[in-house]
Amino acid sequence: MTLSYDLYWSFRSPYSYMVAGRLAALERDYDIACNVRPVYPLAVRTPEFFEQQDPLWVRYFMTDVFREAAFRGLPFRWPRPDPVQRSPDEGYRMKQPWIHRLTHLGVAAAERGRGLAFLDEASQVIWGGAVDDWHEGDHLAQAAARAGLDFAEMARAVDAEPARFAAIVEENQVAQRAAGHWGVPMMVFGGEAFFGQDRFDQLRWRMEQAGLAKRD
Repeated sequence: MTLSYDLYWSFRSPYSYMVAGRLAALERDYDIACNVRPVYPLAVRTPEFFEQQDPLWVRYFMTDVFREAAFRGLPFRWPRPDPVQRSPDEGYRMKQPWIHRLTHLGVAAAERGRGLAFLDEASQVIWGGAVDDWHEGDHLAQAAARAGLDFAEMARAVDAEPARFAAIVEENQVAQRAAGHWGVPMMVFGGEAFFGQDRFDQLRWRMEQAGLAKRD
């Protein structure tokens, strides 16, 4: 019996990037299906979250993401440019075309049955440190091709129906909170929420209790 779980994901989350490879390997090697449900990052959904943080939060966060990437042997650099834009006057309360389009592309990839593969490939481009201007040229198209997707077709679909894709993301965000948390990455298996890339081992443990089996 194929097991399944929901994955709530943000393209602006470094921790989402850090767990992507492990989730992709799990799906490759075991009889498990990932239901990818992209969401907008907190900076877009609730910009006041960052406006109210103690300055120590940012300092610790920036230390931790680089440390965690080094611990896991992952290439890492803050994206150039940041998928979420910020201005001195408006903060994050401004138009965010890059992250909206990225998130909608994630939805489109999920609709085509290659959601997790696209998240993994695209996040490597954005966060891996080898690519500047990930939003220009064919960087995302190449990531999509590696994930088994036709980027041009997917982009046309996203650009043709922005309202439909935005509505799906909103539905995902409502479902995410109903499942027990608001942060990413968040995996939900058997009605139980696992928030954070550091909960991967517990997620797999629960799956093994439910009969997780290797693929033939």
